[in-house]
Amino acid sequence: MIWLTWRQFRVAAGATAAALVVLAVALALTGPGLASGYSAGITACTRDGGCPRFFDRFFDDYQTPFLAVTVVVLILPALLGLFWGAPLVSRELEAGTHLLVWSQSITRARWLAVKLTVVGGAAVAAAGVSSLAVTWWSAPLDKSAAPGFTLMDPLVFGARGIVPMAYAAFAFVLGVTTGLIVRRTLPAMALTLAVFAAVQIVMPLTVRPHLLPPVTSTFALGPENVDAFNKSSDEEFPQVILDWAIPGHTGAWVLSSRLTDPSGRVAGGDGAPVTVRVSMTSGPCAPSQQAQQAQDPGRGFDACIAEINRLGYRQRATYQPFERFWPFQWIETGIYVLLTAGLAGLCFRWIRGRLS
Repeated sequence: MIWLTWRQFRVAAGATAAALVVLAVALALTGPGLASGYSAGITACTRDGGCPRFFDRFFDDYQTPFLAVTVVVLILPALLGLFWGAPLVSRELEAGTHLLVWSQSITRARWLAVKLTVVGGAAVAAAGVSSLAVTWWSAPLDKSAAPGFTLMDPLVFGARGIVPMAYAAFAFVLGVTTGLIVRRTLPAMALTLAVFAAVQIVMPLTVRPHLLPPVTSTFALGPENVDAFNKSSDEEFPQVILDWAIPGHTGAWVLSSRLTDPSGRVAGGDGAPVTVRVSMTSGPCAPSQQAQQAQDPGRGFDACIAEINRLGYRQRATYQPFERFWPFQWIETGIYVLLTAGLAGLCFRWIRGRLS
């Protein structure tokens, strides 16, 4: 059975292995230069205190390849479930070749167990190799990523660590399950893709934020958490747009970022501009300060934000700290392992009682 399974699977395995080799070579050729550029930039910015500017510039320069390799790891489990899992049994059921194997003293359970073990193990290994290679290559960019692209953020979290292997196992067994139930390859592939995509959307939106109780705290305003400060001559008061970042908590996954007024009530936020009732006729935010701000914009911004802080405006943020990255990885992996085990159990039950 192992030999037969390998004979049927070797073309797909070879194509996937070739694609992974190309990816690994590309990352190996560019990774050392990326790491040395980051190291040199950190050394230089530490001396002049310009590390925030260096991080922004460095990440912007490599953002496109960063997103490209991240997407590769994210879509690989779906492709494995689509092209390895869904046709694995449904193709044999359509052709009727499963009856020939069962007539050779091979039990249904053994037939299915070998297929799940050999091909499923290869799927997990492929996802693990891609995740390991991309995690190594992206390490300097993960350290300098802008808000929304840090390790804890949904886009990147699923392409790092060990969860891609759990995704691959789940997608593969999901494909096998739909193939067993539907018995036709193309409908099984379509159903596999739809269900897997739905699970991958639901997990970061509704489940992952609550794997551990999120933290809610209040923070003073500053360059780290203020994305924009708009002072228009047409408006009586200026507007503040908060960033999805928290002072002193680099890399945290910010679930909510809102501005509270001096009375402690939520005035708005989560990316929307919020009007702050600060004087624009006198004081640090007055137009008379524009000449000084033109000479030193940073100083003018800091002075005006300090005045807004003095009046009592604060950022109220709900977030998952960066320190929870690995606990989240293990918890989510465990959830997918349980889902995969449940689907595998359904496969064995279905093949014994429903399949003829």
